[in-house]
Amino acid sequence: MASDTIVYVIDDDDGARHSLAFLLDCAGFEAKAFPSADAFLAVAPPLDHACVVTDVRMPGMSGLELTQALQTRGCGAPVIIITGHADVPMAIQAMKAGAADFIEKPFDDDAIISAVKAAIASLTSRGQAQAERAQILERIATLSPREHDVLNGLVAGHANKAIAYDLDISPRTVEVYRANAMMKMGAKTLSDLVRMVTIAELGGAD
Repeated sequence: MASDTIVYVIDDDDGARHSLAFLLDCAGFEAKAFPSADAFLAVAPPLDHACVVTDVRMPGMSGLELTQALQTRGCGAPVIIITGHADVPMAIQAMKAGAADFIEKPFDDDAIISAVKAAIASLTSRGQAQAERAQILERIATLSPREHDVLNGLVAGHANKAIAYDLDISPRTVEVYRANAMMKMGAKTLSDLVRMVTIAELGGAD
């Protein structure tokens, strides 16, 4: 499976690091290896289209600390954590830190390749979601202040009459603003409109 996504392999065990990088290369991925999380961060590699595979226990920053650091920086690159000392609390901690997957050593080739493929697939779906949200925000930006007010009322579940009362305008005027807002948003139904606004609002919490 060829991919333009870079897979960063971080492991202080030279043999394990080179072996995994070679496996990923053979599977069609571009793999770059680092002996520690500190060395990886020092290089400040591009992470826009990247997946990180890191060991947990390493000199300096651990794999869990690296995952948390990337989350703090707003990095969207999925992180797969591998470890030879797995336990349930550690797995839970890894997931809470934002890890995309947690794999115990020794693992077979198919397991790690499948995990990387799934992580990259999540990048693609995330990119599509971000593109859709950006398009929705552009449409919202075209609304007039009054159309925006009516939109908020509709999404809150208020009837036209209630919106008219709140805005001190006639129900007929609300209908006009509503029609204009739906046309600008590209929404065929009120459900479409609610879904779009929900995507726009939830996206801000990513």
